[in-house]
Amino acid sequence: MPVANGTACSTQILVVDQDRSVHQNCEKFLSRQWDSDGTCTQVDCGRSAQSTLKSHEYDVIICDLDTISDLDSDSESALLKLTSLAPGALVLALSNGGSVSMAMACMRSGAHDYFAKPLNLQVVFERIEELSLRHGKRRQFAQTNTQAETVDFEGFVGASPQMKVIYDQITRIAPSSAPVFITGESGTGKEVCAEALHARSPRADKRFVAINCGAIPRDLMESELFGVVKGAFTGAMEDRAGAAELANGGTLFLDEIGELDLSLQAKLLRFLQTGTINRVGDAMPRELDVRIICATNRNPMQMITDKVFREDLFYRLHVLPIHLPPLRQRPADIMPIAENFLAQYAREEGKNFVGFDRETAERFMSRDWPGNVRQVQNLIRRIVVMHDDELVTLRMVRLADIEANGAPQPVPTTHMPNRHAQEAVQQMQPLWKQEQKIIEDALTAFGGNISQAAAALEISPSTIYRKKQTWEKLEAEALARSVSAA
Repeated sequence: MPVANGTACSTQILVVDQDRSVHQNCEKFLSRQWDSDGTCTQVDCGRSAQSTLKSHEYDVIICDLDTISDLDSDSESALLKLTSLAPGALVLALSNGGSVSMAMACMRSGAHDYFAKPLNLQVVFERIEELSLRHGKRRQFAQTNTQAETVDFEGFVGASPQMKVIYDQITRIAPSSAPVFITGESGTGKEVCAEALHARSPRADKRFVAINCGAIPRDLMESELFGVVKGAFTGAMEDRAGAAELANGGTLFLDEIGELDLSLQAKLLRFLQTGTINRVGDAMPRELDVRIICATNRNPMQMITDKVFREDLFYRLHVLPIHLPPLRQRPADIMPIAENFLAQYAREEGKNFVGFDRETAERFMSRDWPGNVRQVQNLIRRIVVMHDDELVTLRMVRLADIEANGAPQPVPTTHMPNRHAQEAVQQMQPLWKQEQKIIEDALTAFGGNISQAAAALEISPSTIYRKKQTWEKLEAEALARSVSAA
């Protein structure tokens, strides 16, 4: 159901398609699953669509490219004639068989996304919700059963479909004592997930012990994990229990598990197999009852290939996997997360902030947030500390956003320490060029399928479209510079 200024409104959809089944299926989906008050209108040619758009406003336009060929034989030009009549609508282009070039042409003509037939309407309508939030349209769409819903689940904030899957996984997995393997980019909330699993488990009344495997020197890691007896090495002045022993009866969370030394991985594997540990310097095994949860922001299969992570340990730990999606893949959660941090830090700092102005909210929604939730958290905290007002503005964001403000420093090309360093600098490419190669390689690997390539790279399809438009602009500018220089 669309929401405009806090008031529920019926969704107005225009289907431009000769295929009656698309219209019929959209109507069924609207009435049964999305917006029972919504209306869906169908036209079967481009000229009828033009006439309809001149007299009515629509929230969403679903347009088959073959159907509008009566406007222009060139699909890009035909679509542009329609999108120019509906500047406030979300436009989804359709065609039989997908291609990267066709998708890019649709984006240039004003479409917000492109789908190949046959359609999965569940995916299409979820995409409409995401686009309405990301592009700051006059109405924001959310399914009727989640309208105005804000979820706070064991420290997580967000009600997006992606996070509801995670909440369901945690609820189902928590009662078990089997190991859990959490993956996800830095800042996605892997420790929050581990704490939620502990809080929802029968072990909740026992200790939750977290240890960062990448933050402790390797020569101290074994004693930190398994404990030490007095006199085992210089400086061991007393018997001391390790993290595993402290978590007895509860949960041990091993963050950045891939940073463990291979020799210690073997000892961790033995602990998982036998349920016993030996403190450093102690010959007597100690039996423990501990649930192991581990996490990494790296690709575990790549770590196995690189011989830095034991395959047998991976399969012993990878019993119940959870993958946390990056924030860019769940834009519906961006503003609830930002508002939650704003309220928290305004309260802590004694400030008067109550929300964000519209322009700032739209800017937040359109960002990729490579640092995920942690990046949002740090930015909001800096804004609250540095300013005081009722609404957060773009000016405040620009002043506090040190990640975006940090301009790259030029690499000196003189006084290089050696010839190899000079050659390395000469071979460097701009970041966008490197990014372009990564994405194009992924598209090649998946035969040009943007959705599959985006999933493999853990980015949204719209990011690939947007990046391609940026590359075209940058390449045109570079060509213009070279021509003028000549």
